[in-house]
Amino acid sequence: MTTSQYQVLVCDLRSDRLLDVLPLQEVTIEDYIGKAGSLQGTVPIPNRAMADRARPILIPARTALWVERDREIWWGGVLWSVNPKSDERGRISVEVQAGTFDTYLDHRQLRTTHRAKGMDQLDIARDLVDQAQNQPGGDIGITYDTELSGVRRDRTFSASDQPKIRELLDKLASAENGFEWRIRCYRDRVSGARVKLLDLGYPRLIRGGDDIVLTHPGHMLSYEFPADGTTVANVWQSRGASDNRNQAAASRPMLSELLVAEDDLAAGWPRLDGSNDHQSIDDPQVLAEHARAEAALARRPQVIPEIAVHLDEQISPDLLGRTVRIRIRDDWFPEGLDVRHRVVGISVTPPERGKSESAKLTLETPYGDSPQ
Repeated sequence: MTTSQYQVLVCDLRSDRLLDVLPLQEVTIEDYIGKAGSLQGTVPIPNRAMADRARPILIPARTALWVERDREIWWGGVLWSVNPKSDERGRISVEVQAGTFDTYLDHRQLRTTHRAKGMDQLDIARDLVDQAQNQPGGDIGITYDTELSGVRRDRTFSASDQPKIRELLDKLASAENGFEWRIRCYRDRVSGARVKLLDLGYPRLIRGGDDIVLTHPGHMLSYEFPADGTTVANVWQSRGASDNRNQAAASRPMLSELLVAEDDLAAGWPRLDGSNDHQSIDDPQVLAEHARAEAALARRPQVIPEIAVHLDEQISPDLLGRTVRIRIRDDWFPEGLDVRHRVVGISVTPPERGKSESAKLTLETPYGDSPQ
């Protein structure tokens, strides 16, 4: 069996200029829809020559890392942490940790109040990224397309709140009838350039293609279907900003309508309360949008399936947003389980001495369709 070849490109974050290609061991790369991905690994330093190569370019918050597998881009992100260390035998190595390029937006704050009136929510998202990249030194090359959702919103983002761009994007996306977003990394087929695309999907990020069928026993090595009931709520109320206009009276937070899932209570569910704070929201309509979306998500136990699979030609980061068909027959599913799930996360461990390549897929379970 041919072993896939991995390499890590070390680049300048702003210009994407290639600085060097370094070996990386004990690597794990993760990417997700809905949250930031990460890279963890170790650069071996066997001699002074390698130390002199690595030292000046492994600069946290300034360096970009790209992971290639057989010349294809599999991951890209910002180097955030570097830890050179020596063991008791004098062997030197450098532990590195990086986050996908969306983590850069965790370190950018809105410096100018931004207002949108009747604007498509995807254009609002693009404007927020432009706010970050149009500042001197802020452009790291994030690109985007022009697709629209058809959902128009009014929004005001105040610079006095010093909000992070990432938080504003997440809050905008999580409103009722919202969208999904990530920064997708790939190599342009024509120019060969490495691309950081602001990938926006309404209502979800979905990639086309035939379903990939995964069976257990078979292609799947293992599975998990954890169900968490600690987040369940069928009575919901969200809190907004406090009203400080009357200085003589105690301030009170804005409250959304109390949302009660009467059909759940009638079906025998116990009454379970839930709430969430949105201290930056002072518009009742916007608060209501978030409350309805949060109440809908909270009504059932969260089930986030994970499966470990053999890494072959049908498994790649392009699976994010694709649908896989899971077929399981064992003692827990004696009648057989045959369900379709969208892939929302992928974690890859490259081959090491004594270990083969492996991948773990995080799956989305549709509402009301949780395996039991």
